[in-house]
Amino acid sequence: MHWTSAVSDAPSFSEAIEQVTEQIDGTLALEDGPEPDITLVFVSRHHAPSYFVAPELFSSRLRGKVLVGCSASGVIGAGREIEGRPGVAVSSGFMPGAKAHPFYVKQDDLPDADAPPEKWQDLLDVDPQKVQSFLLFPDPYTIRPDALLAGLDFAFPNASKTGGLVSGGSGPGTNALFFDGKMRRSGATGIAFTGDVELESVVSQACRPIGRPMVVTEAAENLLLKLDGESALKTLQSVFKAATPESKSLIRRSVQIGILNRYSGEPDDSGEYVIRNVLGMVEETGAVAVGDTVREGQVVQFHVSDAQVAEQELRASLGEYVANDYRIPASALMFSCLSLGKRLHGQPDHDTSIFQDLVAPVPLAGFFSNGEISTTDGHTRLHGYTSSFAMFRAKARERAK
Repeated sequence: MHWTSAVSDAPSFSEAIEQVTEQIDGTLALEDGPEPDITLVFVSRHHAPSYFVAPELFSSRLRGKVLVGCSASGVIGAGREIEGRPGVAVSSGFMPGAKAHPFYVKQDDLPDADAPPEKWQDLLDVDPQKVQSFLLFPDPYTIRPDALLAGLDFAFPNASKTGGLVSGGSGPGTNALFFDGKMRRSGATGIAFTGDVELESVVSQACRPIGRPMVVTEAAENLLLKLDGESALKTLQSVFKAATPESKSLIRRSVQIGILNRYSGEPDDSGEYVIRNVLGMVEETGAVAVGDTVREGQVVQFHVSDAQVAEQELRASLGEYVANDYRIPASALMFSCLSLGKRLHGQPDHDTSIFQDLVAPVPLAGFFSNGEISTTDGHTRLHGYTSSFAMFRAKARERAK
């Protein structure tokens, strides 16, 4: 495999495209050689007025047998994190022995929950026996990511799934998906990979728990009503009162809820919480609104985002990847929560620098997302408050030294 990544923070969209094209051409020799097998493009919301002309510029300048991308709040490319200003990031490469199968789906296209796996396989037009992995960019305002992931897991249980929820917009119709030379405002785009390629996921959590684990004893959709038989709001207030001054400061800034992937009384195989936002409180009912559906019997615990913990977790997760059957990836993608980056660490390029130090200075691109998708230990999850990486590698032929 031969990859490269590029990034530009030029305020002019056409100038940014010229700059990333020059960077990529310097490595892949686009003008004199064949088209790359795959090109991924991420465009920050500051270039929203240019979304409509973007596909034409992508096709004429960047090229690629498969060209897929999306809008983003901030972009990542060439080891740099561009936040709070215009940015265009590109990852492009050749994958000999592998093939990329792009697809685009809308919410109405998704088979219902009772549909057989063949419906999903026909929708994407890929052989489930050959698919190694999926790269996914769903728009959270116009398609249900949970339904998409559940369907793909059902129809393609042996394929890994990774990616990020499209960001940059503020509601339905404000994000952008780039696929097949066109710009779309809804749905999800992605790529199914077959042949000599694999995507290895590494996920790093940026939150730490506060208080204690509790069982949801009453809930309604995304409202936590009672925890361990007590009002959810009173429980949160008790957690705040018992917290350290440092934790109280973090709670005031932002508090999250961790939801375990199990119910009370079931064995805890992972202990891994999926983090969701606490959206608000309802004083009249004592309810706490969270950013996901909650059900009675689930185990939850309040969390806060913590810069020190985030760095420790990132180093530990990447260190574990390096220690276990490590092979230098040909390329990597990074999907980072909107609340991370400079907002959490107070400095630019924090996570990308650690990645390049611990893993390798390989081409790295991606974006700041509304949620991060990864498959670990055979389970696909939609995360929040994580930095998630997807490592592109040829299939293992022997353990790397």
